[in-house]
Amino acid sequence: MHRHDIPLTQDLVLIGGGHAHALVLRKWGMNPLPGARLTVINPGPTAPYTGMLPGYIAGHYSRETLEIDLVRLCRFAGARLILSHATDIDRTARLVHVEDRAPIAYDVASFDIGITAKMGIPGFDGFAVGAKPLDVYAKRWRDFLAAVTSGDIEPEIAVIGGGVAGCELSLAMAHALSSAGIEPRVTLLQSDPTLSGLGNRARHTVEAKLRGAKVTLRTGVRVTEIAADHVVLGSGDKIPSQLTVGAAGAFPHEWLAQTDLPLRDGFIETTPDLSLPGDPTVFAVGDCAAMPFAPRPKAGVFAVRAAPILYHNLRAALTNGPRKPFKPQKRYLKLISLGEKSALAEKFDLAFSGPALWRWKDRIDRAFMDKLDDLPPMQPPALPDTLAQGARDILAAKPLCGGCGAKVGNTVLRNGLSSLQGPTDAAVLSVLGDDAAVLKQPGAGFQVISADHLRALIHDPALMTRIAAVHALGDIWAMGAQPQVALSSIVLPHMSQALQSRTLQEITDAARAIFDHAGATIVGGHTSMGAEMTIGFTVTGMRETPPITLSGAQAGDCLVLTRPIGSGIIMAAHMEGTARGADVAQALNEMAEPQDRQAFHLRRANAMTDVTGFGLAGHIAAICRASRLSAEISADAIPVYSGARDLSDRGVHSSLYHPNVDNAPTRGRSDPLLHDPQTAGGLLAALPPAEAEIAIRDMAAEGKKSCIIGHLTDGEGPITVL
Repeated sequence: MHRHDIPLTQDLVLIGGGHAHALVLRKWGMNPLPGARLTVINPGPTAPYTGMLPGYIAGHYSRETLEIDLVRLCRFAGARLILSHATDIDRTARLVHVEDRAPIAYDVASFDIGITAKMGIPGFDGFAVGAKPLDVYAKRWRDFLAAVTSGDIEPEIAVIGGGVAGCELSLAMAHALSSAGIEPRVTLLQSDPTLSGLGNRARHTVEAKLRGAKVTLRTGVRVTEIAADHVVLGSGDKIPSQLTVGAAGAFPHEWLAQTDLPLRDGFIETTPDLSLPGDPTVFAVGDCAAMPFAPRPKAGVFAVRAAPILYHNLRAALTNGPRKPFKPQKRYLKLISLGEKSALAEKFDLAFSGPALWRWKDRIDRAFMDKLDDLPPMQPPALPDTLAQGARDILAAKPLCGGCGAKVGNTVLRNGLSSLQGPTDAAVLSVLGDDAAVLKQPGAGFQVISADHLRALIHDPALMTRIAAVHALGDIWAMGAQPQVALSSIVLPHMSQALQSRTLQEITDAARAIFDHAGATIVGGHTSMGAEMTIGFTVTGMRETPPITLSGAQAGDCLVLTRPIGSGIIMAAHMEGTARGADVAQALNEMAEPQDRQAFHLRRANAMTDVTGFGLAGHIAAICRASRLSAEISADAIPVYSGARDLSDRGVHSSLYHPNVDNAPTRGRSDPLLHDPQTAGGLLAALPPAEAEIAIRDMAAEGKKSCIIGHLTDGEGPITVL
């Protein structure tokens, strides 16, 4: 039996994308536990690597260099990634509460959420930024540096905290300003009489570096207030500061105090096997954890060393196997960035510094990131020696995509449906090829009905449901109708009854949210189990006047598009593990957003459709064929998802790409993205120029993007791309 045929029976939930969890994901991808479903909850698609932050601030690294791509890691590990904040945990019901969505059930859970440098100083929340979380600080730093470079503000910085982090960041920011030809005015404020966290030799070296970088060090001072342009000390002195950074110690996330988790000074208490006292199903690791069995300072090295033990013990918790204790080293090497490409190494009260040590630190940091970036390719199952004729050719081609990339090509579809006759009932007004069937309702206008289902693009049932619901509603919106009722059609992978119940609850909650927003009611459906998750809906809608179809367009009409293209390429690359996580997350977020307001503003369209599996060119061609017109479009006017153009230039495409090219040939400028199948794509409407301008203006007023991408002309012919 192949491991994918084994039913899912246990839910493992990793809360946070810290260093230890990132390494666990890599190991899980190399050796997953059959029967276990893995979920990761993290606010963003990437997690910054702390070891390279000073180098990034100093300008030695790009932002991408220090970001751990959690989307790629989760895809490699077969895990679903929920991009949101965990807000609470119910250990009795075994639920993790998540911002803006239903709780996530777990059988085993682990915390690796890091710490914050947020301080309880008056004015901190409004005018300062903590060094952690790193993504927030990094953005504030980029904005500050840009403003200083343009001359809008003075290069005044105050850093609160004279430990290793405060010293590294002070030197890094001073170096970045000096490199830009700007005289830095950085003040490092320390409450203790001397710098902390350093031995005597290391401290003297760092103090000399601070003086050389023209960083003012003030020790034995206490910050009492932070304002927009200065910091107030206990003595009454005011330190000018346009950017105030808190780097004084490690503070736990405040929401942990509202839980029933065992805490020590706000950090999650753990036992030698990294689980909680009295609760072997919940673990904690990294800076968010307290280890009373082996007290250690907050340092990333311990999270990295704990990762193999955590991976082993998580599997043990899921299989009722023996566990291993974590034995952190008592002494560890400190490698401290000194602003320029120089570093200091300290261990056993010995300290050395220089460019060679920076190169050593750089190799160590890059090796860590390479481990999480250079993921082994996913190997397909071995084929039998003997196959029926043609089977090997199909399997050797591009793997089948999910979403609309898995649809049957339009040419095959038209041939397969060619034997269908037109409607014989006078109440049925359908034309094959329109987005939805049209039924005349005596005395009640018109009803439209359509069905759509999607092979899962991602592992998250809730997000996949949102996308499938928006996708199905697209046909109703494209007809200018008001959604009415929906029937669900769900196929779940083989799983235990407990996981069936959890999964269906997530699907139901997500579907209800979308259809409630659209003004429709879910009235039933059908659920079964199969080889993989598939989610679909049959949806009806009502309209008092005849629905908008493909055939009403007029020469001179503008073509208005409400959503970018390129989702098929991004999802194909995601399946291959070559897409940037941030690009995948952005596309998924857009695909899950309803388009009811866009449909409202396009209700006067002469013709309309939604851009889905046949690609933008295919859907423009459908309007042209039905309306007996041609089209001219501007490739530069068409919005494209971030990352899609680069992937297209590298030759990435969906499995439906070639059938789409055959279905809708174009002339003029070549652009593969025109044939990219879209899932939950934008509405494509043909409107008179004046109506198009009004619709775009009204959508913009509501924060909805849309644009004119071309116009229709007399005579039938191929699409011209300018």
